[in-house]
Amino acid sequence: MTWFVVVLGLVLLVFLHELGHFLVARAVGSRPRSFYIGFPPAIAKFERNGVEYGLGAIPLGGYVRIPGMNRPSGRDVEAAFSPALREAPQLTAPVRRVSRALDRDDFAAAREALPQLREDVAAASLTKLSLRSAQRSLRDVEEGTGPDAYWHQPTWKRIAIIAAGPLANVVVAFVIFFAVYLTGAPSSTPSTEVAVVSANTPAAAAGLQPGDRVVAVDGRVARTFDAVSRDIRSSRGRPITVTVRRGGRLVTLGPKPTIRSGDRWIWGFEPAARLVSYPAGRAATTAASDCWHVVSGTVSAIASIFGGHSRGQVTSVVGIARVSAAALKVSFNWYLQILGFVSMSLALLNLLPLLPLDGGHILFSLIEAVRRRALAREIYERVSVVGFALILLIWVIALSNDVSGGVPR
Repeated sequence: MTWFVVVLGLVLLVFLHELGHFLVARAVGSRPRSFYIGFPPAIAKFERNGVEYGLGAIPLGGYVRIPGMNRPSGRDVEAAFSPALREAPQLTAPVRRVSRALDRDDFAAAREALPQLREDVAAASLTKLSLRSAQRSLRDVEEGTGPDAYWHQPTWKRIAIIAAGPLANVVVAFVIFFAVYLTGAPSSTPSTEVAVVSANTPAAAAGLQPGDRVVAVDGRVARTFDAVSRDIRSSRGRPITVTVRRGGRLVTLGPKPTIRSGDRWIWGFEPAARLVSYPAGRAATTAASDCWHVVSGTVSAIASIFGGHSRGQVTSVVGIARVSAAALKVSFNWYLQILGFVSMSLALLNLLPLLPLDGGHILFSLIEAVRRRALAREIYERVSVVGFALILLIWVIALSNDVSGGVPR
């Protein structure tokens, strides 16, 4: 159940990120064609009002397909149709009509030529791969020459659509932090409530359970965890009894001897953090402060990768899931705090000026606004290769930290 909640939380963050793109795209008049959590192949999908909604089998994120992300060109059409042209040379003339219209920036003529080309493709005898490439090109031209194509929208609309995803994660992080501080944020002071009972320890053998609240050790009332810890450590291996409050009644457990762990004597449990609530005003300012700390921490972590400093503060999804699971076992509010930090980190990482990340698309929108002409798809693709390589480098370093134990436990 713990891992289910952890995975559900991460999926929810991705969903909200993509929902930001989706809603703002619709609001500014660029209707998305698909909305997926995870990447295809689809486990389940349905279509409504011209939008395909689906759940992908590869749980590595999600995407919203916005029409016409790149300016369509004749070179792109001919490259996509090259397998089909080898198998069906009769397609050469209709393909050239479309490609030449695109090269003249005559998008109306290109759209007018599409129905005939589509009919010719359907009538041709093509292999599955060639047919798929041709159909994808037809779709790209149709969407790229349409009135809601992303590439020729005003710059502010393009930036609004792309920035909406990271912004959604920032808002989610702030709301999570605010709710936690309002309802009870874990403090550095432990409480007398039991959070985790270690296996094969005297506490487990005596029947101690998470949620029990320790009220006495050997009959001595203990109002703080420091007092509980002091009485357990002073036992020095002799059997002790622990009285807990469970479900409104007092239960005495033991006697069971303490065991040695390093230089101290323990019974085998971990306390829950004491929760501290704040007034709404202070909760809001503290939540904003936490968001800013994630910004500075993320910048520091990324700088450590390329600056040759310690890289131990970078973690992957594996480490995030592990830390989240451990936090959830201690306190749900503690887990929510971790989720808030993850949401902020997701926003900041997506804002890196690298394609295919959101920050890369924002940067290219600004470049195209300055040059007053869209860049070719091949430039996007070449820069994306570099971006993928850098993202992969960060991921490998983060995963190596997780495997080698670089993530705090």
